[in-house]
Amino acid sequence: MAEHRPGGATAEPNGALLTTRGLTKVFRGFTAVSGVDLDVAEGSIHALVGPNGAGKTTLFNLLTGFLAPTSGTVGLAGKDITGLPPERIAHLGVARSFQITSLFDQLTPVEHLQLALQGRTSQGLKFWRSDKLMAAFGDRAQELLEQVGLAEHADEPAGLLSYGRKRALELALALALDPRLLLLDEPTAGMGIEDVQRTIDLVRKVSAGRTVVFVDHNMHVVGSLADRVTVLQSGRVLAEGSYDEVRSDERVVTAYLGEPAGG
Repeated sequence: MAEHRPGGATAEPNGALLTTRGLTKVFRGFTAVSGVDLDVAEGSIHALVGPNGAGKTTLFNLLTGFLAPTSGTVGLAGKDITGLPPERIAHLGVARSFQITSLFDQLTPVEHLQLALQGRTSQGLKFWRSDKLMAAFGDRAQELLEQVGLAEHADEPAGLLSYGRKRALELALALALDPRLLLLDEPTAGMGIEDVQRTIDLVRKVSAGRTVVFVDHNMHVVGSLADRVTVLQSGRVLAEGSYDEVRSDERVVTAYLGEPAGG
């Protein structure tokens, strides 16, 4: 039974904010995710890793409602959210960034954030609203841009931003939802070394007071950020533990390199 927290929020007795039990997804006879049990501790940074085709993206889509599971359950703060659509999951305090950027090239970062902040209100995304009304969200938009290091680029068209800065803007858009749980899909994919380190520092900074789950192929990123790591292979949990524990696990070495440690 879940224990009650202030404000009506609940958490599982083991301290997990996000849980799955027996989570499975089958596509036309192909099992992409198979019987996954996952516990993500509240306030932690949890990494999902594995070779290509391990089921990481499918699992992410199941957690955020972009896919409905074939069987199994997903729980958030003691509430069963299995099969809920993405917008309902978002309203429960879950925000997600995607691997592929999806910004409007002509809009500036501050305009992106004003729209995102407006979308949280009863006004919804009513693009015909006046500039005066949109300006009401300006201060909060600027705060978010400062948080992700984009204050100096607030009025540049997003299409002119560097790739790393576009990813920072997407993170700011996720933070605009004030999420309790933040899910990041390949946050450093395609970045140069300098942008990777900047993103590591940024994720560490914005993780304060919230729970983060992320997928990344870069083991330096995983080792720098993750409190706990779940390794997937062929849709199943292969290993789980701290970064040092999983990187020395012979099953994990075999999955990535094709031979056991020392073999």
